[in-house]
Amino acid sequence: MARTAQKVDELAADGESMTDALSTVLAVADEQGTVTWSDVSDELTSGQWGRLIEKGLLVDAGGAGFVVEDPDGVRDALDEAEPEPDADDKDTSWTTWDKLAAVGVVGLFLGYSQQGIRGAIGGVLDLALGPLNGMVPFYITILILSMLTGLYSSLMMDYLMDQDLMAEYQQRQQDLKERRKAAKERGDDEALDRLQDEQMQMMSENAGVFKQQFRPMVWIMLLTIPVFLWLYWMVFDVGVAVGGDTAIVLPLIGGLGTWTTSALGPVQAWLVWYFICSMGFNQIIRKALHVQTSPTS
Repeated sequence: MARTAQKVDELAADGESMTDALSTVLAVADEQGTVTWSDVSDELTSGQWGRLIEKGLLVDAGGAGFVVEDPDGVRDALDEAEPEPDADDKDTSWTTWDKLAAVGVVGLFLGYSQQGIRGAIGGVLDLALGPLNGMVPFYITILILSMLTGLYSSLMMDYLMDQDLMAEYQQRQQDLKERRKAAKERGDDEALDRLQDEQMQMMSENAGVFKQQFRPMVWIMLLTIPVFLWLYWMVFDVGVAVGGDTAIVLPLIGGLGTWTTSALGPVQAWLVWYFICSMGFNQIIRKALHVQTSPTS
């Protein structure tokens, strides 16, 4: 009984669809004594059928079909099991605000090619950032902005990304990989076919997972793109000077004459300096605030 309950709990961890599949098979077996694939093929996928056999909950009845191993134990375990929602059933849809933010991001991207849009955004942001730039050198302004955008980005990733969904999806992929390896080692072609069907079914979940990954990026870009446009406006349209320094000195690169000087190939000095500051502050912020931006198994 304990072993049966453990097997059912493991199925429940795969999602509600697996416990529903087990309940369907159990109902047919109770009525007929045995159950075959043709009896349940309208309600189960081949991947679910194979999973029940692989877990040992369905055992071969000597060519007459399959029987449920320990049906009373399965029935009791199903009554107590609390299945996890399937990844497809979890809410991965975007809210109206998410969609509006995405439209805003598309509009902001035009600022990189349209000087009028860039000038309008730069002029508005300059009301807040201009006084800051007037108090400190431009390289300090870039450093402060990279710190603020790094903090905002880390918090958005932590708040908006469903880490549980990502971890569950990665765990299911790993479990499928291990089962495929085991089936290859024992030469079980039927199991490999079932696992192939299961893999195709999982691929259909990629859209929901991708939406979860991209959702925080929309909100991050909604803030960072205007900041970049203001920097772009300051460097190219306003023509901000180096300041009191005779040269810009970047780590591992050395002194550069202007902010538009190429520092790494075609990448200019102001952009290189921003990314150097951003990468450093991102690591510090995530460590300090214990911000998790990737799922843990």
